[in-house]
Amino acid sequence: MIPTVEWKNGVVCLLDQSLLPRRVEVLECRDYSMVAEAIRELKVRGAPAIGVTAAMGVALGAQAVPSTNREEFTVSVLKICDHLAATRPTAVNLFWAIDRMKRMLTQNEERTVEEVKLMLMKESIAIQQEDLAMCRTMGQHGAKLIQDGQTILTHCNAGALATAGYGTALGVVRAAWESGKKIQVIADETRPVLQGARLTAWELMQDGIPVTLITDNMAGSIMRKGQIHVCVVGADRIAANGDVANKIGTYSVAVLAKAHGIPFYVAAPYSTIDVATPNGDAIPIEERNRAEVLSVYGSEPIAPSDVQILNPAFDITPAEYISGIITERGVFAPKDIAEEFSLRR
Repeated sequence: MIPTVEWKNGVVCLLDQSLLPRRVEVLECRDYSMVAEAIRELKVRGAPAIGVTAAMGVALGAQAVPSTNREEFTVSVLKICDHLAATRPTAVNLFWAIDRMKRMLTQNEERTVEEVKLMLMKESIAIQQEDLAMCRTMGQHGAKLIQDGQTILTHCNAGALATAGYGTALGVVRAAWESGKKIQVIADETRPVLQGARLTAWELMQDGIPVTLITDNMAGSIMRKGQIHVCVVGADRIAANGDVANKIGTYSVAVLAKAHGIPFYVAAPYSTIDVATPNGDAIPIEERNRAEVLSVYGSEPIAPSDVQILNPAFDITPAEYISGIITERGVFAPKDIAEEFSLRR
């Protein structure tokens, strides 16, 4: 599979997810504003992938700063960081990655501009490689929760496309499949942008993992028939109390899973855990363009053009609905996540 995001010959290359599965194209971002636009327009999406991309956007922008004065250079790069941070408000990985790049910038004030440019580029690649390694380890922990022959429901896309590679929720699926377990996946379509239909189904089919696509309003009926054994989703931010922000519709799946006695797991790296946010109510929820709801992926309008529309991109799943949070450090109860990760950062 083409890498989701990579630094190549001084350019940030992104697999343009807005075109999948119709076309497979790589977008070459030659300046940081192109990177910011790609994040904003969902050409790259998924919390870990957004974080990696933002880090590379900072590094890319830094390379183009003309000043050799260290103070002027720092001011310019911090403005680039602010520009990238304004692209999407919910996924905390974005801010985590940018903060890490800021530390690299400000903690090396004795270095020359050219030295720092190289350091920023290397740091962004390190973030990418660390994410890939974390996802593989996370998958191994999560695979232990999956039994041979089970059917897994997932929502949105938390796969290789949403990360530097391998995936969070789909990393668990991949690891279970690679261990020889005969599993199947049911993917919610995930309206309004159809990440489950366009991306998750496509990605799993590329790997030969059995997948069945359903519309979002079918999940409860299929659970009632006993055809789903476990749910695994990703996350865009996890609050200190274990509440989770993820793609809109996740909360509905969690409530249905609890009503039917089905385990509901969240898979996410430590960069998604925000111990500074006390609970889900404090997580900002991005409200996206009404056009996403008014039509189905750019088709003719499916509703009156002047109808009132709500389009929150994410919802909050309270900790009480979550069976466990799968991380690269193991599987934890939601109530323990803040203590575990604040102590071990």
